[in-house]
Amino acid sequence: MHNAQSSFRALLHALIERLCRRYKLAFSLAVCLCLGFPAHADNAVVSPNIALPETSSISANTDTITNTASAKGISSHTPVTESMANKNLITDNVSLASAMPSDFNKTSNEPSNEPRNKTSNEPSLYALLDAEFSENRDDTERALVIYKQQSFKQDATAVFERALSLSLRNDRVEESLQFAKAWQDENPDHVPAWFYVAHLALRAHDYELAGETLNRILSYDPRADLSEILIGIYPNSDEDKRELLSALQPIDSEQNASLSVLKAGLLYQFNEPKIAIVHINRALERQPDYVPFITLKADILRKIETPKAVIKYLNQARLRNADSKNLYLYEIRYLLDLKKNEKAWQLLLDAHQRFADDAEITLLAALVSLDIEKYTSADQLLNTLAKNPAYLDQSYYYLGISAERQQNFEQAKYYLNAVMQEDLVLEARRKVVALDLLNDDVDAAIATLEKLRKDFSVFAPDSFVLQADILWQQHESAAALRLLTKAARQYPDNEMLLFARAQLLDDKEDYIVKRTLLNHLQALDPSNPAYQLSYAQLLLANERGSEQGLALATAIIQIRYDDPRYDNELHLQALNVLASNALANEKYQQVIDYLQTPYDVLPTLRSGTLLLRAYQGLGDNEKVDALLADLQQRFSFGQHNINDRIQLY
Repeated sequence: MHNAQSSFRALLHALIERLCRRYKLAFSLAVCLCLGFPAHADNAVVSPNIALPETSSISANTDTITNTASAKGISSHTPVTESMANKNLITDNVSLASAMPSDFNKTSNEPSNEPRNKTSNEPSLYALLDAEFSENRDDTERALVIYKQQSFKQDATAVFERALSLSLRNDRVEESLQFAKAWQDENPDHVPAWFYVAHLALRAHDYELAGETLNRILSYDPRADLSEILIGIYPNSDEDKRELLSALQPIDSEQNASLSVLKAGLLYQFNEPKIAIVHINRALERQPDYVPFITLKADILRKIETPKAVIKYLNQARLRNADSKNLYLYEIRYLLDLKKNEKAWQLLLDAHQRFADDAEITLLAALVSLDIEKYTSADQLLNTLAKNPAYLDQSYYYLGISAERQQNFEQAKYYLNAVMQEDLVLEARRKVVALDLLNDDVDAAIATLEKLRKDFSVFAPDSFVLQADILWQQHESAAALRLLTKAARQYPDNEMLLFARAQLLDDKEDYIVKRTLLNHLQALDPSNPAYQLSYAQLLLANERGSEQGLALATAIIQIRYDDPRYDNELHLQALNVLASNALANEKYQQVIDYLQTPYDVLPTLRSGTLLLRAYQGLGDNEKVDALLADLQQRFSFGQHNINDRIQLY
């Protein structure tokens, strides 16, 4: 095989020399594409952006190939086998020489006795050139047809790998698998093809074929490196995971760490830790200090051992791998999960000393210091971190948080105002505004927001909404509404501004305008529960028996907690809307059914006052007295304040 490839390359070099004499650089570059086929599919050739010379002879031959392929009904998705290679889909007897002028085979010095139109079972040079130029011109369909067909010729391993690399980029994975499997069936002793087929079968969820191929590989070499095969193939659905596990179970993986760890991970996910630990231990026997294996074993141990035993295992692994930052971080996070914050903090300080230049460790140590109120340590770590330009804004942000918690409000504002990183600046300025309002300095708060939208126009809508909220809290609702109306003209498509404006409109006096706004918002985002709830509240405020309003609010309280749309605050607001409607219809027990449990878990003033009125409606004086006392204690409201609050609902 090596000699055949050498002779083929020698022929190509000879052709390059002859082409260079007549057609100079353009053709030599084109032929060089054929010499650049990768030894591995991962190193696919990237063709230079050059154009094929416009000659009538080449154009005519190109048309011949195009017409031949199309006449046979071949596309890049057509399954290709060795029989296709013998059907002249790409006309091999139209050789490179026949595409040239009639005197091509003659040099300037001597005539040539080389035979013309000589057929060969090796890949056609002209066909490969044509495929490469087609791919370079974004005609991938044509390139794939040619490459797949040529790959079934004799000694065409490099062509197969080039064809497969193009197929992986342009075909569905099932089509790439079909092609690779067909080629492997025709070349059963080509071991790399087993790896391709195994990987593609796993990606295509053909776990039966994957299992057979993996078993074949491990029978050939029990310790074969399967890491490349297993990259990016982990299934998402439980059904696929079970099928994969079922396919892997019969395979003897005792000597193969990659397969052992894959089995262990699947068994761990299916809550079979006692079996999973057997497989991960096998993997660790082969690679005892490989950190991902160590952390997977720790995950499994957490299901079957005490926290003390898990920490002991992690300590021992960390001592053996003293330079592994990931093991430090794993143990620290585990300690934090166990609420052992002091121990986590001490370990973080150790890690900070060992990895003094690691900004991630320093930041995490500072945050845990803040969390356990070790402010001196936090400030020291953050000031150290501030010397790193990439972490300057984060340092200032958390120094501001530290100062705020220590009630050094001016210092906190200084640090928070210095934050300029875009993903932190909005939250930093929110905190500055809150500190200004805490000091009853409304003008300073508004000035902060005006500067924010001047410096960061992307946050202008947010600043307008925050400013309107300040005005509303100052009982200047009309001014807040004017501000939002003006801002909406400047940012007509901003949903945040439109919704904030709708929230300020009265449900009854501004019914038509508010309904129009909310209908527009729901058209923009039909699944937004906040818009739906506001619309439900509007409908029920104007019609107690509105079926649409009740349906919208009920749908929100039925959103499951694991649904991405779930929002605890919206859930409680929806319960309050339904309870308010039930109270207006004198359905007192329904109010209690809606709100008693939420109030017990997370009491709010509005829920409490609605419950109070429901118990009053039922004449349950004992409940009324108990709830009234609870409201007075929780929310520091006297009897007069509570009665005033009740009237609002």
